[in-house]
Amino acid sequence: MATSLHRDDVRHLMEQGAQLVEVLPAAEYDDEHLPGAINIPLKTLGPKTVTGLDRSNPVIVYCWDGL
Repeated sequence: MATSLHRDDVRHLMEQGAQLVEVLPAAEYDDEHLPGAINIPLKTLGPKTVTGLDRSNPVIVYCWDGL
């Protein structure tokens, strides 16, 4: 289920173990991303690329262009 979050919500969720996933291409991720975010480009997002995520914690997916 997708939900829009305010940055304070993101901070709170991260304090509780949430994971940040930046979905822009790697070059753009390398230029700038939020601290603690991992990069899974949207074009590669799928069952094989998310195996490293902890399913017991929330996942916050974002695109820097939308911040």
